[in-house]
Amino acid sequence: MIALLRYQAALLVRSHRWLPPLLLYGAFLGIGVRSGQPILDSLGYAAAALLPVAAWLVRVCVTNEPAAARSCAAAAVGPGRVHLASVLTALGAALVLGTAGTLFVAAVSDPHGADHRHRVPVPEATVAGLLAAVACALLGAAVGALCNRPLLRRPGWAIPSTMGAALLVSVAGASPANAAVSGLVDGSHSGTVPMPLLPLALTGAAAAGATALACALSSRRS
Repeated sequence: MIALLRYQAALLVRSHRWLPPLLLYGAFLGIGVRSGQPILDSLGYAAAALLPVAAWLVRVCVTNEPAAARSCAAAAVGPGRVHLASVLTALGAALVLGTAGTLFVAAVSDPHGADHRHRVPVPEATVAGLLAAVACALLGAAVGALCNRPLLRRPGWAIPSTMGAALLVSVAGASPANAAVSGLVDGSHSGTVPMPLLPLALTGAAAAGATALACALSSRRS
């Protein structure tokens, strides 16, 4: 699996298809994050912005490999493991972006609540922001795994489904990613730092289930 992950990471880097998701995430941060804004509000925004980026990166990774090369890799180690390596590579790239974005937000934001009176401890807020970012990245990876091949092979279906599903799970009240982000925003109003552990567990389960389903179907349809 380590060799597969290195192979998929090299494909991603050399393809330069990571550039549009990176620019999208940078645009989200550039538009929505300003120096001196309350730290928890900004961390919630940065985490929410990561969800569609993670879904996009999964699409990039699962469609990045030429058909002949993918067939050779599948014949050597199995199509399920190849697909798993693609999803994990995308998730890893999303987590790198999310970590960088969270640290940037923590560095430029005001360490106070929304009323600018209650002081917010920066280390705890940063950890909470990282957990929220991981939760959003995991749910984004789940969306990407379910809305692309092997479940949806045609770009005409896969691309709008990926973006539409990413938007839906970002704003739906029952979404654990929404809960993680809303917890940070609510904590900003009270000056407390919530740790989104339950949303993180739920999104982890969703990502594991979606990826397992995609890998199983990849093995059957190869």
